Amino acid sequence: MSINATLLIQIIAFIALIWFVNKVLWGPLSKLMEERQKKIADGLSAAEKGKHELELAEQKAKEVLKEAKAQAQNVLSQAEKRSSEIVEDAKVKAAEEADRIKASAQAEIEQEVSRAREDLRKEVAAIAISGAEKILAKEIDAATHNDMLETLVKQI
Repeated sequence: MSINATLLIQIIAFIALIWFVNKVLWGPLSKLMEERQKKIADGLSAAEKGKHELELAEQKAKEVLKEAKAQAQNVLSQAEKRSSEIVEDAKVKAAEEADRIKASAQAEIEQEVSRAREDLRKEVAAIAISGAEKILAKEIDAATHNDMLETLVKQI
């Protein structure tokens, strides 16, 4: 065999090898590589989408936290306002109760003073009558004596 026949057989074998690789190996291998590229691209886009959703979720969580803090502050301010109202109401009620007790005690004192004055008047009148009876027992009759006593009681 000559170099030409060997070269021709090698060229034919090489062409057959290229055709075989292209049909049997290269096509499925290309297809596998394209599928792998597509999966990687899909994974990257899903990761990017997930990252974007995570950012949105973090933003929303911050907003919700901000709203919760504002509501908590509002509740605290309302509670403080209500507690001050309760304290003021209790002060007013305590002052009213103190005034009522004071007025009641004052009225009771006035009644006691009136009773004591009346009792004192009766005792002074009785003593005066007794003294007047002793002094005037011999000089005045009973009717004049009663008139004088009534006059004396009215003066006292």
